[in-house]
Amino acid sequence: MWFIDDNPIVGYSKLKKYVRLLFWSGQTFDEPALIPEGSFKAAELRYTKPEDIDEGVLERCLIKSRDIQWDYKNIVKRKGVLERLK
Repeated sequence: MWFIDDNPIVGYSKLKKYVRLLFWSGQTFDEPALIPEGSFKAAELRYTKPEDIDEGVLERCLIKSRDIQWDYKNIVKRKGVLERLK
């Protein structure tokens, strides 16, 4: 998991069939390759083999994860309401 100021921005997990790279604010990145995940703003990229990695898409998503952030750190305090930080 990667954080900026205690706010989660990117995480990863190894699942049975693929590796998932989760962008916590990814649904607001305007990246067609991202798959929406959950009921908040998260979206993911899935990789089954190294050849699946599109370095351009990955680089854009990493940059956007720094530049576009929703306040997940305080989501419990705000009773499930997300506010945009950047």
